[in-house]
Amino acid sequence: MENVCGWIAQAGSSPERGRLSGAQKADWLVIGGGITGLSAAHTLAEMHPQARIVVVDRQRAAQGASARNSGFVVAHEHPAHSELMGAPGFAGFEIDTRISRAASEEVRQRIARHGIECDFRDSGYYFAVNDRAKLDQVDAKLATLRALGARAEFLQGAALAQKLGTCHYEAAICCGNGNALLQPAKYVKGLLNALPGSITVYENTDISGLERLSQGRLRANAVEGSIEAKKVLVCLNAFIPRVGIADSATFPMELSASLTRPLTDQEFQAIGAVEPWGVLSTRPLGATVRLTPDRRVMIRNTAEYRTRDLSNSELAVRRQHHVRGLQRRFPFLGEQDIDYSWTGHLSASRSGQAFFDRVEEGVFAVAGCNGSGVARGTLWGRLLAELASGVDSPLLQSVMQRAEPGWLPPRPFFDIGAMLRMRVEAVRARTEI
Repeated sequence: MENVCGWIAQAGSSPERGRLSGAQKADWLVIGGGITGLSAAHTLAEMHPQARIVVVDRQRAAQGASARNSGFVVAHEHPAHSELMGAPGFAGFEIDTRISRAASEEVRQRIARHGIECDFRDSGYYFAVNDRAKLDQVDAKLATLRALGARAEFLQGAALAQKLGTCHYEAAICCGNGNALLQPAKYVKGLLNALPGSITVYENTDISGLERLSQGRLRANAVEGSIEAKKVLVCLNAFIPRVGIADSATFPMELSASLTRPLTDQEFQAIGAVEPWGVLSTRPLGATVRLTPDRRVMIRNTAEYRTRDLSNSELAVRRQHHVRGLQRRFPFLGEQDIDYSWTGHLSASRSGQAFFDRVEEGVFAVAGCNGSGVARGTLWGRLLAELASGVDSPLLQSVMQRAEPGWLPPRPFFDIGAMLRMRVEAVRARTEI
């Protein structure tokens, strides 16, 4: 089977940009043509309209991990027990929520400013469970979310089934006022297409490392050329080690998802002609599921720490996992109803916090989206450009203060520990897959 992202297939491709060739110079170099890199490029163009800005991407811009996520715009996350009001972690959760709300608003502003059509829906989404025991301390969670500005409502049983069109979920918190859904490939493609003409984009250009030159300048080397720049912004998330930044304390996870054909009119009426929705699990490895505006069902119920990419045959095995998850929710859907299956990468950290830093003179980097890349990636791009431009703000200070991704043990100890932890989490989430 082919690894084809349904979001990208629906969004279509922008005109192809050429590869980098020869020795070139720029004022600013952005490495990475995803949400974070493109947001950074937009901000640099706004702040430095006379500067030469270059964006490079290893593959096609706007078609990497940024286009392959599930399309959740996160302003309010499901609080852990340690983050509830009155618990020791509430103060940190409050700061993180303030950052996430700003990130969600940044997405809205980009969509409005650039006129991006990306199926944006501002009605919130659900933290839902099949096993009622996996959604506990509901009153405390509702109070915590509401205290931080969320619209939060508890639903269960028939009332929840009426909203989702499936009886699979027993209980949920519907969380809005900032939380939203969009089509990720259309969003990132919109960011790419809206770049001003002064920005040069090179695709299929693999930067193999950064070289320090005289007078504080840097050179990024690729197979067929190089770019000399005054300042470099590294926006590669899971792939940050490719340019030589090996101590970000972040690591990649590989996820796989499938997207079905549109439901027929008869099927859609049978589930109650419900509004489009999104569900996040309360367990780390539980399924992420969406019913899209065009009546397709998307499911992501595998996540793995791997040292190599999934092959197509391995993706076919994961697809069977998707089928089982689909049939738990909508028994009339089978493998024959899946139009697309694909993989994507998430950048994670042990603490759940990002790596966001000035790495060295002239080099600035961010990694560790931890599953919230649509909103945080958009905000991080702007803030990284501001940091590199010497512009400070209370929001930037909050992001940098919280940027403590946590220590990782050296390999192979980390590899062994990560794989064992993933197996444990998979067992804990088995009712939610």
